[in-house]
Amino acid sequence: MIDYEVTNYITPEEYMEMRRLVEWSAFPLEQAAEGIKNTFILICFRVDGKPVALGRAVSDRGYVVYIADVIVIPEYQGNGLGRKIMESLMEQIRASMKPGYRIMITLMAAQGKEKFYNKFGFVDRPSEFYGCGMHQWIEAK
Repeated sequence: MIDYEVTNYITPEEYMEMRRLVEWSAFPLEQAAEGIKNTFILICFRVDGKPVALGRAVSDRGYVVYIADVIVIPEYQGNGLGRKIMESLMEQIRASMKPGYRIMITLMAAQGKEKFYNKFGFVDRPSEFYGCGMHQWIEAK
C-alpha cells in the first residue's frame, strides 16, 4: 500500500518533469503554467511531497470536458493510481453538473491504453456511430 497525499496543485516544473518521465512532448514552462492555471479539475498524488500521479481536466464550463492528462510516473505504475485518478475525475465532473445537464467528456488515450478507459465508460472511435478522433500539434515559428 502506497502512503500518498492528494493535492489539487502542481508546479509547472513538476508537471513538465512528470511529462518527461512518461516520455511525453515538452513545451515552455510559461505554456505549462498557463495550462495549469486554466485547469478545471486537477488531482495530484504525492509521495513524500513528490508528485507521482496526476489527473487534469479542462472544460468550457458548458457541456464539454476534456481529460487532458492522466500521468503515473513509471516507478508507481501498476499500483492503481491511474484508476484512482479516473474515479476522482469522473466523480468531480459529475458533482459539477446541475440537474438535467449532459456533459460530453473526451480524451485521447495513449497507444494501448484504450481498454483502461473503456472501464470508465469511454467508447473507442471510430465505431458504428462515431468517426475517428483527430488532433494535431502546431508550433509557432
